[in-house]
Amino acid sequence: MKEDTSVVNILDKITKEEDPASEIKMKLGKLLEQLDLHLLNHSLRHISLEIRLNPTIVKNDIELLKHFSGKGEQTVLESIDYTSDYEFSNGCRAPPWRQIHGEICYVLVKPHDVETLCITCSAEGVFLNGGKTNDEGEINYERKSEIYKDLVTFLKEKSAKFSENMSKQDVRFSEEWKKEKEEPKEAPKKEEAAAPRKALPASSKSMLEKNQINFGKSQMTKRLEPSLNWKATIDFKETMLNLGLAGNPDPGPAAVLGKEGKETGSSHPGRHKSLLRDIQEEKRGGRLERSGPPVSPGRAQLIHKSAEKIEEMISESSSESEEDEEPPDHRQEANADLPSEYWQIQKLVKYLKGGNQTATVIALCSMKDFNLAQETCQLAIRDVGGLEVLINLLDTDEVKCKIGSLKILKEISHNPQIRRNIVDLGGLPILVNILDSPHKSLKCLAAETIANVAKFRRARRAVRRHGGITKLVALLDCAQNSGEPAQSSLYDARDVEVARCGALALWSCSKSYANKEAIRRAGGILLLAGLLKTSHENMLIPVVGTLQECASEENYRAAIKAERIIENLVKNLNSENEQLQEHCAMAIYQCAEDKETRDLVRLHGGLKPLASLLNNTDNKERLAAVTGAIWKCSISKENVTKFREYKAIETLVGLLTDQPEEVLVNVVGALGECCQEYENRVLVRKCGGIQPLVNLLVGINQTLLVNVTKAVGACAVEPESMMIIDRLDGVRLLWSLLKNPHPDVKASAAWALCPCIQNAKDAGEMVRSFVGGLELVVNLLKSDNKEVLASVCAAITNIAKDQENLAVITDHGVVPLLSKLANTNNDKLRRHLAEAISRCCMWGRNRVTFGEYKAVAPLVRYLKSNDANVHRATAQALYQLSEDADNCITMHENGAVKLLLDMVGSPDQDLQEAAAGCISNIRRLALATEKARYT
Repeated sequence: MKEDTSVVNILDKITKEEDPASEIKMKLGKLLEQLDLHLLNHSLRHISLEIRLNPTIVKNDIELLKHFSGKGEQTVLESIDYTSDYEFSNGCRAPPWRQIHGEICYVLVKPHDVETLCITCSAEGVFLNGGKTNDEGEINYERKSEIYKDLVTFLKEKSAKFSENMSKQDVRFSEEWKKEKEEPKEAPKKEEAAAPRKALPASSKSMLEKNQINFGKSQMTKRLEPSLNWKATIDFKETMLNLGLAGNPDPGPAAVLGKEGKETGSSHPGRHKSLLRDIQEEKRGGRLERSGPPVSPGRAQLIHKSAEKIEEMISESSSESEEDEEPPDHRQEANADLPSEYWQIQKLVKYLKGGNQTATVIALCSMKDFNLAQETCQLAIRDVGGLEVLINLLDTDEVKCKIGSLKILKEISHNPQIRRNIVDLGGLPILVNILDSPHKSLKCLAAETIANVAKFRRARRAVRRHGGITKLVALLDCAQNSGEPAQSSLYDARDVEVARCGALALWSCSKSYANKEAIRRAGGILLLAGLLKTSHENMLIPVVGTLQECASEENYRAAIKAERIIENLVKNLNSENEQLQEHCAMAIYQCAEDKETRDLVRLHGGLKPLASLLNNTDNKERLAAVTGAIWKCSISKENVTKFREYKAIETLVGLLTDQPEEVLVNVVGALGECCQEYENRVLVRKCGGIQPLVNLLVGINQTLLVNVTKAVGACAVEPESMMIIDRLDGVRLLWSLLKNPHPDVKASAAWALCPCIQNAKDAGEMVRSFVGGLELVVNLLKSDNKEVLASVCAAITNIAKDQENLAVITDHGVVPLLSKLANTNNDKLRRHLAEAISRCCMWGRNRVTFGEYKAVAPLVRYLKSNDANVHRATAQALYQLSEDADNCITMHENGAVKLLLDMVGSPDQDLQEAAAGCISNIRRLALATEKARYT
């Protein structure tokens, strides 16, 4: 095609003219050209920002989210499913008449903290639709929200729990996500490129290969930005090759000492190949990739490994929040004013690289004399290549060099960036191997360094994969090299130190579920229980810390009971060491979910030291642990009586103000349990605890709101306390929490409203005073959460005691919504639903309406439940419904009479009367029918 030179010709013509206005025309022409380019660029940017999804991208997003979904608090979603199983040839699941609008599919998503969402995925983006309109599964296609660019962005906006769990997941989630999106695009291109290659001649093939290599390089430079430490290593390798040292393809990043103390070119031939392979495996998400052409078996292997990684990531524990985010990599600026220590450390690293054995030891000792706790010195060692040298020194057989290197690594590994660099350089496998050394000093230093490094997920996983957990558990056996039994605490000082360092490393590693299981399988519980009987406080802290982390799992709690560990935890609460007290209290908090454990804490005298520790409020971490232990122990009534004796309730009320949230959550939780008893409710009121509790109802912390609503509801049982709550506008605050997005908060608020309505002076008028309050309660019957439904039914039971309120909620459609819930197997919901139906029958034609909405037959089945409370509530509901003749016929047809006859002889008087009344109504209808037949 001929090149368009019209612009050049016009400009030439303008310049040749001698007209005085030619210069103005020239400038105007250039301005128009610039404007044209600007408009084109603006249009391109605008077009590039438009969201265009396709079925493949949407399908990959959904499949990846399915891998991360399931039961359990750590999954990002409870479930995600298509509304239709049929997939058209174009990959869409939407009906053809919706595909013309660009819609791809419809997805039902159940997050942990909000109700089920019905989502439309279209070419324009993702948005919330009107949901299913009826039982036949038809979807209301109308858009109900803004359009989001993809499914993950939409869910992050709608669900706080999804966003939180996503942030806890490793960075590789997003990389797997990107990879899934890129793979479908790359595959067709590779196939297209492979086809013409076969038909090309040899010369064309070579030219094509060159072009592909160049294109691959340019793509790699765009996509992959290696970190600075890898650049340094690669630059060093290139320098060594340029100097003629190409005989060894894998020289170490620094010269290290051999067995006889001579200088050698590499510490371990081939180690860097395996190192690079390990790191590629660790960073599979897209940071390091092969540049060669992939083959189908390799691709299959990659997908298999990717699936394994997803499963492993899901298994990580919730406690893995510490330092899971990669911090920015700080480097010393070239022109910055660096301290003198920086240049001195640089010189010492040069001696480490090129010196003999004696010079290496002297350089290590000199480096140890620096203030290695200072970040400047830590980063100086890394920036000048010292980390590679120190790690390579660990591969030598010189014990002195190893000790010197480990002492430095132990100090500088407190820095988060150094930790990651140690893992990237393959330091952890070497540290794990040193744990087998016969030298106890080396074992201690290696274990302590692992304890510092294993503060983030990738490091903990690397320790487990290289067999580190089993070796660390073996270090706990203090008596393996001595004749003393494990119980005597008369070990050699070095053995005690080895065990302490092993426990310290296990403490760091025990923040993941997989590592907890590995510790248990390696026999760690028995050894930890033995170490608890020692008198060494510095040993006890990491031992109790490890038990505290592991006690979050049911298997460990059972083992802790079996090994009689609670007794030793209680004993150590009386220690003078604040850190030890904190971890013992935290371990009790984790274990006290079980009633038997709560009883053991009381029997071993653990409640009194817990109550006394409440008076020391300076150490907030310890205070949070102690209040947490008191909260869980207060679930047992016998423990609450003891806490009242020890004046703990008055102290807890005093802690309701000026405390951090983690303390308040536990304090309010403990008061909520204590206030289940009348004496404690009076005590809280007399100590002025009602007002600070009501003040906490305006918070945003989910757990705190659940606990404070429970505590306020417990206090509202007492009329005097209820008057104070009403005066402080507490009922309105509770009602407003029914709008909270978290189901647990909604349910807890609804439960708390029940005693408030029961004990308020003019409950009916109070409830009506809340604008839109009754409609809000009725609409909550559309929730998918069983606890929310049960609590709302209980609230409706109390609201319906007032005739005017009952009329209002009837107008809001409470009868069909209650009828829709009748087919449930949840006994808690059954009980409160039956009570609500019983109350709602007392207005207008509600009895008849319940029958029309087919609520009677399911209620009859409730009589087969094993719960006596369900029997009583159901019999009362059936008695009210039996006032309608059609309902009596339905009950008789479903076998209600036989079931009710058995309940007439119940010791429960209310159940007797209701059952007898229902049978009486059914019998009267039968007699009237007989009489009508003969007359």
